[in-house]
Amino acid sequence: MGVSNKNLKYLRKLRGWTQEEFANKLSIKRSLLGAYEEERADPRIDVLEIVADLFKLSLDDLLRKDLSEAKGNYLSRRRAQKLGSSGRAEIAFVPVKAAAGYLAGFSDPEFIDELNTFTLPMLAGGDYRAFEIVGDSMMPTASGSIIVGEKLESLDHIKSNQTYIVVSKSEGIVYKRMAKNNRSKNKFTMISDNPAYQPYTLAAEDIVEVWQAQMIIARANQQQRWDVNQIASLVTNLQQQVSVLKKKMN
Repeated sequence: MGVSNKNLKYLRKLRGWTQEEFANKLSIKRSLLGAYEEERADPRIDVLEIVADLFKLSLDDLLRKDLSEAKGNYLSRRRAQKLGSSGRAEIAFVPVKAAAGYLAGFSDPEFIDELNTFTLPMLAGGDYRAFEIVGDSMMPTASGSIIVGEKLESLDHIKSNQTYIVVSKSEGIVYKRMAKNNRSKNKFTMISDNPAYQPYTLAAEDIVEVWQAQMIIARANQQQRWDVNQIASLVTNLQQQVSVLKKKMN
């Protein structure tokens, strides 16, 4: 594959775009982009100019440099140089569609480097990652919100009832409150803010990563709120739980 052809495919995958999405950004047909990536045609200069603008690269970079070469590739080095002067932490973003891939490649530097990245001016230093969450188990945090977490190097640093992104072999990627289990120091209780969801336990050996939530990024006007029917249902659910507990105690 020619260098420019290979670079087009690498850059597309780096951003997690489909061929259709990338082709739309380049104002060309998907079939033409496919021909470029499969080296059935050489990319036109006007197309490469759009790519250069999108990724802040020069035409020389696209035509002569293999951007995917080795670990610590050209783009990651370039990003590191740019961010080094700002002191801002580079945050890799794990969208829902990349969750399965993340579970298989969370320890692979090359996989992490292909995720989209961003920075936040209020976060500096530290090891941060952002995860998209779905579902209503942490209401009123809306489904589709992005949780930015700072990595915990040890499970000993977990503080009860604070919120975390937990990556585990059995449950995948979840956003929950965590509490140390009263019965076993090697187990943790996972608690949802939505009381309709029952707490459950995770064993320490099942947990592969924990990220303490630092910020929540949500779309404007999508804040979830409890309505009267939801509240009534929750009260009924809690009453049933209390009744069961009372019977067990008696």
